[in-house]
Amino acid sequence: MSEFTLVIGNKNYSSWSMRPWLVMRHFGIPFDEIVIPLGRPDSKTRILEHSPSGKVPVLKHKGILVWESVAILEYLADVFPDKGLWPPDIRARAAARAVSAQMHAGFVDMRKNFPMNVRARKPDKIRTPEAMKDVEEVIRLWEDCRKEFGGGGDFLFGEFSIADGMYAPVIWRFRTYGIELNGAARKYSEAMLDLPAMKEWKDLADKEPFAMS
Repeated sequence: MSEFTLVIGNKNYSSWSMRPWLVMRHFGIPFDEIVIPLGRPDSKTRILEHSPSGKVPVLKHKGILVWESVAILEYLADVFPDKGLWPPDIRARAAARAVSAQMHAGFVDMRKNFPMNVRARKPDKIRTPEAMKDVEEVIRLWEDCRKEFGGGGDFLFGEFSIADGMYAPVIWRFRTYGIELNGAARKYSEAMLDLPAMKEWKDLADKEPFAMS
């Protein structure tokens, strides 16, 4: 039994659950997992047994309860300062925090128009102008991060970091809805899809026995 327990929703749909799960898997942080299927009559009640917000994900650790994805990731960075969850350089780290906060608070139209659905392929879905504006902004952000900070590896800030975990669900969104990528953005997407933790998440999402309507 691990010191950590992560409470999450369906892997196929829950983008917020994916973020801490992926980061913990990638950095080798062991955890027990509780999956609560979303969109069911008892989902809210079951989640409230673990989370004061009534939402997933939730991290439990030695009597400490942390809800909300960004708070969980920051907590893990505090608990494991030597694992390098954020970039080591202070300038890169500041930028990584900024783009992570941008993902957390922004791109609402993209998230609404292109909900995460790992198993689906919907290239013909109607694309609203507002959603596509968000898509273009995300691609520019990826290209800028790669150009300025990505020299040490294949990810936004070179080595994989929390920032990549925050944008990981977007990789699936772009894949599901057939968003075309080129250049640095395409190479970044390919690197993310090749990540063992990303492959594991997809395999588990594919095998889930439950679905939302």
